[in-house]
Formats: sequence, structure tokens, C-alpha cells
Amino acid sequence: MRFQKVILMNISLVLVLALGLSGCTIILQKGRRTDIEKISKLKNDMSELENAKSELEKRLQDEINNKQVKVEMEDKGLVITFVSEVLFDSGKAKLRHDSYPKLDKVADVLNTTVADLNVGIEGHTDNQPIKRSGWKSNWELSTARALSVLHYLSDKSVAEPRLAAIGYGEYKPVATNDTKEGRQENRRVEIVILPKTETKAGDATPDAGSSS
Repeated sequence: MRFQKVILMNISLVLVLALGLSGCTIILQKGRRTDIEKISKLKNDMSELENAKSELEKRLQDEINNKQVKVEMEDKGLVITFVSEVLFDSGKAKLRHDSYPKLDKVADVLNTTVADLNVGIEGHTDNQPIKRSGWKSNWELSTARALSVLHYLSDKSVAEPRLAAIGYGEYKPVATNDTKEGRQENRRVEIVILPKTETKAGDATPDAGSSS
């Protein structure tokens, strides 16, 4: 996986800097985190996300088999992708009642397996213009959907400082918008669990409610 490669490259870089630049002597300074501790931290971060991935795959097995949800490790972190139709009615930003049990499974993992990691919620749409739903543009719709998920997770005791939301509208497609199937893939909400090594508190995504 690309994410694992990034972690391994970071570990290698730490070793090269520690051994190469100091003439094969590791110099430890009081008050600074040692290179060994940094390597251990990187490994722990990767292990934590891998554990969360396994746990989510077990809990969401039916949804994954039905192609409603995907759980994948990416460069930005562990990504849980919901097809929008699973969470919302067409053109709406209010969560469907039957989406609650699915989001509950995610909230449980966020509150246990990765309770110390930040979470970004990203809203995405296809490129079809807004017509009768009352939204000014796909930006507003995607942002409102991301915020709906954010507030639901907050209501399920996911700590608010860990959460951020953003709406990308139609501008980050994962498939062609020329087919019905492609547009369905592009209409999605991504819940991204971010490793500590990649973010600091508040850096999960741009400010909640902003759009890109």
C-alpha cells in the first residue's frame, strides 16, 4: 500500500540521517525525542490504523459486500467511503434513518481503536448541476452533507476537537462523470482517519463548513 510505503520511507530517512550525518554515531540530546522513539512512533501509527482497518472491515462486512462502503488505506490515512445514496436521499443533506446503524459502527471504532486520532469528513458530488433541490451549487450540498456526518459523530461522543468537515463539490472525482455508474461513485462521503505523524490537532482538513 502507498501509505505503508510512505511510513517505511520515513523510517528509512530517520535511520539514514541518524547514522550517516553523525558518522555512524547517534547523538542524543536531553529534552529531544530520540530517533529510536521516532521510529517506534511511526510503526505504532501504522499499526493503529491497520487495526482500525481490520475492525471496520469486520463491522461493515455486509455494507462492503453490497458495495455501499469501502475501507482503504491511502496516503492521507485510513479512508471509509460511503456512497451518498446510503446516507442521503437525492439532493438532500439530512441523514437517512437507516444510515444510523452504519455510522454507529464507524463511531464505535473512532471512540475505541483510534480514540486519539483526528478525523476529517469530506463531501463529494458528481458534476450534474443543481436544479430543483434549492442548493446554490454542489459545493453547498457536499459541505452540508459532510457537516451532517460530523454532527452525527459528535452526537455519538466522538470528541469535537478531533473533527473537521469540508465540501469539495464535483472537483475531486474518482471516476468518470460520463456514465451513471461513474457519477454514483463520485457522489460520496469520505471519513478519513489521519495518522498523528501527518497532522496536528485542527489540521485534519480545512475549517469545518468551508468549501474548496
